[in-house]
Amino acid sequence: MPDPTPHPESDPQPGHEAGHASHAAHGTDPDPEPGRERLRHALVRPSRRQVVVAVLLAVLGFAFVVQVRDTKANDTYSGLRESELIEVLDGLTGTAERARREVGRLESRRDELTNESRARSAALDEAEQRVRTLNIIAGLVPVTGPGLRMTINESSSRVNVGSLLDTVQELRTAGAEAMEFNDSIRVGADSSFDNAVGGIELDGQLLEPPYTLEVIGDPHVLRTALTFSTGPVETLETYDGATVKIEELEAVDITSVRDPSRPEYAEPGTGQ
Repeated sequence: MPDPTPHPESDPQPGHEAGHASHAAHGTDPDPEPGRERLRHALVRPSRRQVVVAVLLAVLGFAFVVQVRDTKANDTYSGLRESELIEVLDGLTGTAERARREVGRLESRRDELTNESRARSAALDEAEQRVRTLNIIAGLVPVTGPGLRMTINESSSRVNVGSLLDTVQELRTAGAEAMEFNDSIRVGADSSFDNAVGGIELDGQLLEPPYTLEVIGDPHVLRTALTFSTGPVETLETYDGATVKIEELEAVDITSVRDPSRPEYAEPGTGQ
């Protein structure tokens, strides 16, 4: 027959059941071993998310260390004594002063070069102007400007060579800057006149009447130089029987030029 007396090991203890009920009611695990096991498992075999978090933490730590070192480097002078700071300041001041002197020297040199360049440019401009003037005087270039036209027609007798030469000389004295006969022969400083069959020879070229002389200069002054009493016009009309016509012009174009001649004997003086 079954034993009606319950066995002690199968009979649940009231206290034990109450303890289980109390843990269940508070939602706690009475055995801490599973938590430690999970921590050990995470350290031994970390998941991908844990690895990423660890890498980010390492990067943040490195950045923090670098920032701290930079801050210490910026505080280089914070630990210096007053005398040491004064020495550093004196050194910086000396460097700045040397830099200012160098800047001043370079600026002075720049000004010297600028002045030299301006002087050189002015000298070149003056030389070019002199060349242009000499080319005009020598008759080496075409020219234009105000002036007059003088037309000489022969009648019963020929025009005397001396009369033409006197006319040219009076015009030169009055400031004529360029002269041309018959639109073809430029008068120069060394021009010469001579009698020739059928006309007058000018610089080896034949001039045939009527003689047209175009002159650049002040028109009024040039006319006065030709028409004064016993002047060129009166001589041509009275002694040579020629008729003379003078026209003042706002623009006279002289296109003929002379061939440059090289001096045979004259040479520039010493220092020229």
